[in-house]
Amino acid sequence: MADYSVVRNIAVIAINSPPVNALGAAVRNAIQNGLQKANRDHNVKAVLIYGKGQTFPAGADIKEFEGRRAKGQELTDGENKSALPFKDFETSSKPVVAAVHGTCLGGGFELALLAHYRVAHERAVFGFPEVKLGILPGWGGTQRLPRAASLKFALEVIPFGGNLSAKVAEKAGLLHKIVSGNIYEEGLKFTQSIIGQPFQHLIASQKDVPDKANVDVLVQGALARVKRVSPGQIAPIFCIKAVEASVRQPTFAEGLAKEKECAAVLFGSGQAVALQYAFFAERAATKWELPGGLNNKTVKGRPFQTGCVIGAGTMGTGIAMAMLNVGIPVVLIEQNEKFLQHGVSILQSLYEGSVKLGRMSPDQAKKCLSLLKPTIDFQQAKDADIVIEAVFENMDIKKEVFRKLDQICKPGAMLCSNTSSLSIDEIASATSRPQDVIGIHFFVPAYHMRLLENVKGAKTSPETIATATNYGLKIKKVPVLVGNCHGFVGNRMYFKYGAEAGFMIEEGALPQQVDQVLEDFGMPLGPLKVGDLSGLDIGWRIRQGLIGADRLDGTLREVLGERYNSLPDLLCKQGRFGRKTGKGWYRYEKPGAKQPIADDDVTDLILQYCRKNGIQRRKISSQEILERVLYSTINEGFKILEEGIAGKPEDIDVIWLMGYGWPRQSGGPMFYANSVGLDRVLDRIRYYHQQHPTVPHWKPSALLERLSRGKVPMKDWATQAKSKL
Repeated sequence: MADYSVVRNIAVIAINSPPVNALGAAVRNAIQNGLQKANRDHNVKAVLIYGKGQTFPAGADIKEFEGRRAKGQELTDGENKSALPFKDFETSSKPVVAAVHGTCLGGGFELALLAHYRVAHERAVFGFPEVKLGILPGWGGTQRLPRAASLKFALEVIPFGGNLSAKVAEKAGLLHKIVSGNIYEEGLKFTQSIIGQPFQHLIASQKDVPDKANVDVLVQGALARVKRVSPGQIAPIFCIKAVEASVRQPTFAEGLAKEKECAAVLFGSGQAVALQYAFFAERAATKWELPGGLNNKTVKGRPFQTGCVIGAGTMGTGIAMAMLNVGIPVVLIEQNEKFLQHGVSILQSLYEGSVKLGRMSPDQAKKCLSLLKPTIDFQQAKDADIVIEAVFENMDIKKEVFRKLDQICKPGAMLCSNTSSLSIDEIASATSRPQDVIGIHFFVPAYHMRLLENVKGAKTSPETIATATNYGLKIKKVPVLVGNCHGFVGNRMYFKYGAEAGFMIEEGALPQQVDQVLEDFGMPLGPLKVGDLSGLDIGWRIRQGLIGADRLDGTLREVLGERYNSLPDLLCKQGRFGRKTGKGWYRYEKPGAKQPIADDDVTDLILQYCRKNGIQRRKISSQEILERVLYSTINEGFKILEEGIAGKPEDIDVIWLMGYGWPRQSGGPMFYANSVGLDRVLDRIRYYHQQHPTVPHWKPSALLERLSRGKVPMKDWATQAKSKL
């Protein structure tokens, strides 16, 4: 847990709790005991604390934290719930040096701030990620960081949870030395060098906050930033309150009391529960299971070193960049030189942007681009281990690409389609190797968005699934395995989400009203704004192929006995395709502009449409908008779970959290349903089913009915779904 030894006249406390040296109770006690032992030894002149293995403590033990949260307890030491861990550090009669490498986060960072001196490896990372779990640094971090650095620095770090490089930490005054060699050896050298020097002035809790005179301006600035980047979240606000207490409270002890008060509010909040669920769900989502004991642990994927992307458009270049960024050589194939060079230009611009933003150096960007091989020769796909098709969302085109790949690619190559909704089984039928075919649905922009929907077909082999999972992790994504159906998980649910928004515009709402309700809930953009961003013409072309362009005249009310909304067709017939044309559900100052402006012309179009179709408009409440959009989506999620398209509710929630911007503080659609109560959700679904009998997505999920009737806890939903199948 923490090894103690004495090297010459230095007591060494080596934290030894792999893999990340998490600060569980046993580790904390061992550290405390080691410090007390060092203070009793007259031969010891200083104390060095460091982490064995790959890292300094990367934070508290979150599993222990989750257990205590469930019991309504705080994460403190022993039976004395008012005590903070490592309380003897600042009263130590011997100077304490923290030698930091790896990730010094959360409780690990608080431990480092308790030391009198801090030495860090040049690649060390610091930060307080607690806010992402709906809590705050509760071991004195909100009081010590403003004193050790500044109020401004603390308000930039703690409420937002970002990581800091060693250079940034040094510039803030937190480090006494940055080293490049072995952290243990360098730590010993530094500790030896400070023996005999006064150190009491380095105790963080006894320092004054250097910029306390600016507290009002700094706090208001932090609150304004929280409103922009973390709308609806309460943890950042309480982080600010706690940090502010380092100045507002007359003593350090009173500041700690305020920190404890803020922590208590957050600890038991619904948002903290949801955010912690999301944290664990993200880790669970990469795990998959097939019949016969086949899972992510028992099945090994094929090795891969090289990649190929078919299609050099926005999606294809984004996928290529995701691979280039992690050192995977990529062959980029297009049908002609003009399209190919346009794709290369996109990639060059993306890397230039990354350099300007400081995300990589010019040399790193140059190295990434050196791994790119652009070509119009389809035969160049022959040696790739992983081939990803990213062409237009058209089944005939995709099948033609896969016929070629089947003839060209080497045996065992993984053949992937970046389709967002088309059948993987039909795509695979164009090859003689359906076992090697899988869907890998990236989200835009592919180089940035972390979600991957890995879509298994009926004949996709477990080895291919494992390879796709490993590939996703390699390119720093979160791969979630889903089944094959129209839209898979994310888009299948989003179709219902968007449909209900459109139906309510027919019935009496306006685009800006619907969008505002969803944005107030926490979605980054309302569904109509999302449509403008994506391009309304995309869905229009698909509908023209399925229904017939001549029928989309604004009067079509049903298709195959189901309710149909013609308003989007009318917008498209007028050339209102969204942002790219400067007009869609909203108008924009110019094509490509981002700021939507409510448009009276759209209001007139809606009113004329309703009069023409005999629709009596009515006032629709915000509550109805929220219920119909969210509950139709949730009902579809339960059907997806019931059908085995998703293996567990966590998979659905992660897809919506990471791919569609569902507010993290409410956990995802399935977790949200559980929080609201399945009885309540089912009751409203049944109500809307009665009100709208020609809308099939309001038919209640049989699984939802069974879970509600049996009062089944969320942890057992997946098992219940499988028992039905």
